[in-house]
Amino acid sequence: MANRLQWQPQFSVIDQAMDAQHRAAIDTCNTLADCLDTSDEPRFDAVFKQLMALAREHFAAEEALLLSRGYPEIEDYRAEREEFAYLADEIITTANFDRQELQSFLALWWSGHIVGAARKQRAFFEK
Repeated sequence: MANRLQWQPQFSVIDQAMDAQHRAAIDTCNTLADCLDTSDEPRFDAVFKQLMALAREHFAAEEALLLSRGYPEIEDYRAEREEFAYLADEIITTANFDRQELQSFLALWWSGHIVGAARKQRAFFEK
């Protein structure tokens, strides 16, 4: 069974652009789940590539925002970003995992990223 995510108000980091990107990641993970429901492997593969591109764009924008605001935990953030880049480039591929496993992993990873960002970044932005 596919993992579906739902945006919650407590996921907000209080930056509209970052919240929009986090919502887009959630929506894309849910689109992957829809592809599993319909057994549409070609569409899944295309959406998977879109999510990987969205991740690269998001992390670049998020890091730029955090740097511009003097975010004190930037090195921890960079470690998370680098970990995801490694996973995306080397491990989480359709060659290594079936589509169900990929969708589940991505939904869980993004939910962890979004919840963590909300907890840490919102507190920083509210100061």
